[in-house]
Amino acid sequence: MGNKQFFIHGHFYQPPREDAITGLIPDEPGATPYKNWNERIHNECYRPNARIGNFSRISFNIGPTLLDWMQWHDGLSYQAIIEQENAIYTRYGVGNGMAQPYNHTILPLASTSDKVTQIKWGIADFIHHFGHHPLGMWLPETAVDIETLSILVDHGIQFTILAPWQVKTETIDEGIYRINLPGNRLIHVFIYDRGLSTSLSFNPGATVNADYFIRDHLMQSTESSSRVLCAASDGELYGHHQPFREMFLAHLIDRIPTLTNLSVSFPAKILRETEAAPYAELIPNTSWSCHHGVSRWEKECECTPGAVWKSMLRTALDVIASQIDEVFDRFLINKGLDPSFIRNDYIQVLLGETSIEEYLEQRCKCQNGDALMMRALLNAQVARQKMYTSCGFFFDEISRIEPRNNIGYAAQAIAWTEQVIGSKLMPDALRLLNKIESQHLSINAGRIFTDYYQNAVVDLQSYSISSDGSLAGVA
Repeated sequence: MGNKQFFIHGHFYQPPREDAITGLIPDEPGATPYKNWNERIHNECYRPNARIGNFSRISFNIGPTLLDWMQWHDGLSYQAIIEQENAIYTRYGVGNGMAQPYNHTILPLASTSDKVTQIKWGIADFIHHFGHHPLGMWLPETAVDIETLSILVDHGIQFTILAPWQVKTETIDEGIYRINLPGNRLIHVFIYDRGLSTSLSFNPGATVNADYFIRDHLMQSTESSSRVLCAASDGELYGHHQPFREMFLAHLIDRIPTLTNLSVSFPAKILRETEAAPYAELIPNTSWSCHHGVSRWEKECECTPGAVWKSMLRTALDVIASQIDEVFDRFLINKGLDPSFIRNDYIQVLLGETSIEEYLEQRCKCQNGDALMMRALLNAQVARQKMYTSCGFFFDEISRIEPRNNIGYAAQAIAWTEQVIGSKLMPDALRLLNKIESQHLSINAGRIFTDYYQNAVVDLQSYSISSDGSLAGVA
């Protein structure tokens, strides 16, 4: 490959802030002078990076829910991002954009069917926006296990990016490795440089001047024998977490060819030019932001001490998901339909590639009352995917907006399902959730659930149900 290859990866993502019932983002005073954090971060980060062309300089992924919001909120910035990635794709035959599982679910903690849905929906979303199939997929929190990697490969994904503590190697650090998978399959993983990534992300003084960063940080890393050097960070670093760092990023990438012997590239192009990467062994159930594996999103760990509610909430959500799936599967099988195929294929409606009416008539062969019930069950499945969003388990306090939204989506999914079966699932869920208490406030998950549930209950004959699960009154 000639000179050592270098790339920066930016993981651009925001927790979904829309109210679980209305689908609208409430005003957030902390984001002043903007209405909410989406708008503030967009104006500080996404828009300026798009304006100066940084999405053609780095490897990146953008969370599907964030990209959808951006398309609606600022079409010019959205289009600039698409055009910059497409220009790279046109020039090299491979793009610098990576896909992401749709709802930012921690995949090692997900069921096999949910892994498939999240990956299929994420790939479909990428194709919808960028117009070509992704070769790479960024895993939420880089959380990984063998089954997740196997499903990626089954769906045409050739690589992902991991932290250095997520693999075992017997060779010198190469930066790119192959991992063997069951069935004589393999996937490539790029391992980011810990020192460089830490300096970028957590040392504001290191990113004041791009030339100094190259001298004091990058040049030291180039002394290693690895053939690929990668730095990974949250994309919001560049302009939001650290003001004006979008200018630093642009100058850094532009100056590297002049000041170093590095060739600036991106993963898909590097992979195409790599003849034989060494093998590595995956350390499963690991992530980049929890040194206790994936415990942070499953139970109490040292990352969020005292958050004993996490294991109880995950258990409750698993029970709710099982109940919802049982109804969904039974209804579809009785109609001669494949529940897994219909759920995974429903991304066409979520992306607006077909209308809900056309989908129900052509794919599901449903009309009238059956179509209305099918629509409700599909929306229950959409809400059921949302209730596992990783952000709801990241922090230590259950009263935060992120876990509240996860609970709200659970209430919404139950309400849709109950309207079809004509009986109550809510009491079972409430019994589980009532046991989950806030660490600091006089509130429990059951009360949060009840508030959302009361607002979610609908009469199917009085309301139409949109593809994203929000309600629209019928006059």
